[in-house]
Amino acid sequence: MFLKSSFNFINEFYFIFKNQIRKIYLSSSLYDKKISKVSENVLVYQPSLNILSSLIKYEKQKKKIEDFNVQSIWENNNLNYKDFKKLHSFYWLFSIDLKSSNKITQSIIENWIKKNQHYEKRSWEIDILSKRVIAWISNSKITYNESHNSYKNKFNEIISKQVNHLVNEIDRSPNLNDKMIGCTAIVMSGISYKNIRYLDYGLDLLKKIINSSFDINYFPKSRNIRQMVFYLKYFILIRELLKDSLNDIPEYLDEIIFYLGKSYVFFWGSLKQSLLFNGNNNSDNSDFDKYLSLFRYNFKNDNFETSGYTILKNKNAILAMDTGSNPGKNYSENYQSGPLSFEFYFKNEKLITNSGYFQDHNHQLNRISRSTATHSTLILDNSSVCSFKKQGKGPFVVSRGFKTFDNQVTYDNNYWNIKCSHDGYLSRYGVIHQRSLEFYSDKNIIFGKEKLIKKKNFKVTNFEIRFHLLPNIKVTKLQDNKSILIELENSGWRFFSNDGMIGVETGLYFGSKNKYIENQNIVISGITQKDEQLIEWKISKI
Repeated sequence: MFLKSSFNFINEFYFIFKNQIRKIYLSSSLYDKKISKVSENVLVYQPSLNILSSLIKYEKQKKKIEDFNVQSIWENNNLNYKDFKKLHSFYWLFSIDLKSSNKITQSIIENWIKKNQHYEKRSWEIDILSKRVIAWISNSKITYNESHNSYKNKFNEIISKQVNHLVNEIDRSPNLNDKMIGCTAIVMSGISYKNIRYLDYGLDLLKKIINSSFDINYFPKSRNIRQMVFYLKYFILIRELLKDSLNDIPEYLDEIIFYLGKSYVFFWGSLKQSLLFNGNNNSDNSDFDKYLSLFRYNFKNDNFETSGYTILKNKNAILAMDTGSNPGKNYSENYQSGPLSFEFYFKNEKLITNSGYFQDHNHQLNRISRSTATHSTLILDNSSVCSFKKQGKGPFVVSRGFKTFDNQVTYDNNYWNIKCSHDGYLSRYGVIHQRSLEFYSDKNIIFGKEKLIKKKNFKVTNFEIRFHLLPNIKVTKLQDNKSILIELENSGWRFFSNDGMIGVETGLYFGSKNKYIENQNIVISGITQKDEQLIEWKISKI
């Protein structure tokens, strides 16, 4: 134990020492000279803003650059990180009226260059820097055109300098999303300046991202639906840039777009609803749908299973269940511990939901929202199936996980059944949880069966089975203590169980990004028994 502790201490000391030396080097004149070496370059290709519209939320009312306080825009040193990031990423350029003064816009950029032309930790972060390069090049009509040669030289040089820094540092970034945005900035620079070195490097990095971040089904290893949409947007953006600039499109890019497109249709295209599994929030992808239509992307998917998710649907109902295992540690920073959780919609109204996810990993609600209790599933001893460990000042990642197995699906006209098991409570409590969801679509009845399969190391503990509801749903517990009425806007339902104690509790709903509101959840509670145990429940339309 002493040797192990000593070894860990030495490793940690070495890591800290190495990082400090790296920080000193990046701020040195030696490094500045290295990234300042640029070949003669001229902005040749200027991408259409339509190609960027999948990433940018354009405001209906465009702002004029004349409305900005041009002289003092870089003088405010008291900005919080969120506002600092917005300002220095220059994504606000996409909200500027293109009829604004080029001269004023370019003077703002020129002032930024004067103050920030050398590497600085905050303003040169991978994410901020990458977005800045994308914004400057994409808005070249006001950031570059109609300018004098001395400005153009400064503009071209600082673009190259920033991209050189990206090429040097992007492999060290642990954040997969930052790598994707940085890769896009490098590719766009390579295309716009006809710089073969940047373009080749960017496309090689793109291939590495695909090989390292996606499973055998071409779905993100994080199992995160939100990240799947994120990747699809950036892959299509890169493809359209290559196409518009008459560059060859790699086969692997077409392939990943094809499979991600199928996943997009699976989770959104045919549902138009947001499933709150594993880090997902309520979102509206209708603008992205229009983008796909504009650029003639037409994806199809008739499957009802993909990458650990099962979705069964007809014209009235949607039944979705998480039947997958947890992602690996390196891909789990947004994962929520909800094996075998489910959601159910009836005529576009959600009856059973999960609670959603609070994204800010520095907030205490982040860890709370990742617990098993925020999902519509079974919990033992008020403990999560997964354990999470915080990485320094970074996000929590999975330190102990689980496996799912024996997934079976029946999908007939009037009868659906999803059955699956997980071993997340096996080592601690000697229990395997098997869930079966049966839906009779002609009668609008869901039958649930929760089987607790006991093993040799079984320990008696309490159990809870939760069914989370949206904040606007009204519930009424009946006097029989076995039934609860659920009132949706378009229908009424009756929840019934003869097993355990039935109750209604107040919880928190995190469906909107980094927001929460109180909601209600139905709870079946009881004590586990030594023999195999079956807890049954029913939800039927009134």
